[in-house]
Amino acid sequence: MSGFNLRFLGHSTVRLELGDRVVLTDPVLTARVGGLTRVVPPPEPAAYGGVDLVLLSHLHGDHLHVPSLKLVGRRTRIVVPRGAGSWLAKKGFTAVEEIAPGETLTDGGLTITATEAVHSGHRWGPRLTHGPQSPAIGHLVRSDHGTSVYNAGDTDLFDGMAAFGPVDVALLPVWGWGPNLGPGHLNPARAAEAAGVLQARAVVPVHWGTLAVPGLKRTARMRRLLADPPREFAAHVAAAKIATDVLFTEPGADVVLPASTDRA
Repeated sequence: MSGFNLRFLGHSTVRLELGDRVVLTDPVLTARVGGLTRVVPPPEPAAYGGVDLVLLSHLHGDHLHVPSLKLVGRRTRIVVPRGAGSWLAKKGFTAVEEIAPGETLTDGGLTITATEAVHSGHRWGPRLTHGPQSPAIGHLVRSDHGTSVYNAGDTDLFDGMAAFGPVDVALLPVWGWGPNLGPGHLNPARAAEAAGVLQARAVVPVHWGTLAVPGLKRTARMRRLLADPPREFAAHVAAAKIATDVLFTEPGADVVLPASTDRA
């Protein structure tokens, strides 16, 4: 396989084909994720088949989802934030590696560097102290042909983000799964600001339109929040005259990449 392809599988899950490798970010592949329900169809097995590398941004259950990782395969190479490796290995995964911000690993023709993220790293949330914990991270993925993809994971803006750019494509969260956002998240306006800071040639809005609390998904407000954030993000990008292509993609669809980004 060659070339550069992206498919948005929903929430923060993106299938990245780059540098003769297949990378999956934060796999969430099932109809239920803890107490949340999926409001779009789960991806077909072919969408997460043939994966060489899984990148996990942090330990929250809608990003590190053990049932989904089992679907990808217990022997698949999984990269987790430093400090989380032994916990996941105890679940039966045999190729778990750790990485911390500033550290780099390679996979085929790809170089992956962990980046800072401003978000809770505790498995059960920011208010608890027992159980597994490790710093949340993002990822900067570069091919040996020079194509770069920034996967933000969950984060708010932070001063060091500008150092990652310019990038060809940024995967930026624009909302979440509930009626409100807690600390450590980008909303549409702040995601637009991040696109400018990163000098991203193109942005795929992620972390929206996939999961909801049962019962709430039928309310008018929740229906809007399941659909509007990427559109609001695009409006903020346009209003601020930020020079980036917004690659609006519905969950489950291939990303239509601008020709200028396909350098792999």
